[in-house]
Amino acid sequence: MKIGFIGCGRMGSALLEGALRANIVTAPDVWIFDPYPGAAEAAAEKFGVTVAANNSEVTRECDMVLLACKPYHVVDILGEISDELPENTVILSIAAGVTLAKMEASCPEGTRIIRVMPNTPSLIGDGASGIAAGTCASETDLSAARQLLESVGIVEIVTETQLDAVTGLSGSGPAYVYTFIESLAAQAVKEGLSEDTALRLATKTVIGAARMVETTGLAPATLRDQVTSPGGTTLAGLAALTAEGFDATIAAGVRAATERSREIAEES
Repeated sequence: MKIGFIGCGRMGSALLEGALRANIVTAPDVWIFDPYPGAAEAAAEKFGVTVAANNSEVTRECDMVLLACKPYHVVDILGEISDELPENTVILSIAAGVTLAKMEASCPEGTRIIRVMPNTPSLIGDGASGIAAGTCASETDLSAARQLLESVGIVEIVTETQLDAVTGLSGSGPAYVYTFIESLAAQAVKEGLSEDTALRLATKTVIGAARMVETTGLAPATLRDQVTSPGGTTLAGLAALTAEGFDATIAAGVRAATERSREIAEES
């Protein structure tokens, strides 16, 4: 399979590097293009892939084309390549808010399109992505897209309407976690720790707790109960979080990001 990348920014480059590392594709079978001066050339020098002359050349040469461009460029790019789009080419888009229907309307009838919502930890191979198939995409297409995204993390197949919730959860979620780490460390400094020590401890605490959920298979509530003793420090901390509306605050963040994702789709 030949894979093309239209857009060589951070996410596009992360997916390219993941695909090469996982041997999903080899460098001679990758074509890239980016209108930003030097972006494609830098990626080509790093990964040994081929720089195309334009978007259409990427499309002609590849079986799967990943649109890793800004959302407001997607329709224009699809209009540019639609006349030369091979019948069997699969289009993947990571552009937030650009619906499958809008993309399909910009392409020849029968074009196979898949929407992807990755997140920034994909840059270090620890991402969490949701993918949704368009009306003409086959199970084989979905499997190929999943394989590509699994090279940089985990993948969940969802419906397009569920992609908004994926955006509110894993798409925006890293920012919530960064804020949580920042707040943990900041208060620990006030309690007497140095900034460096507090940040290291806070970061590793979050990583370790997340890995406990991932590796034990136990529910978060069960793991929480295991470390909460009657009358102990953890119970006191949890009680304070509940009193300050911790659960409601997290829920509000996911809800607001999900609703904004829906609004962006409607605006587009």
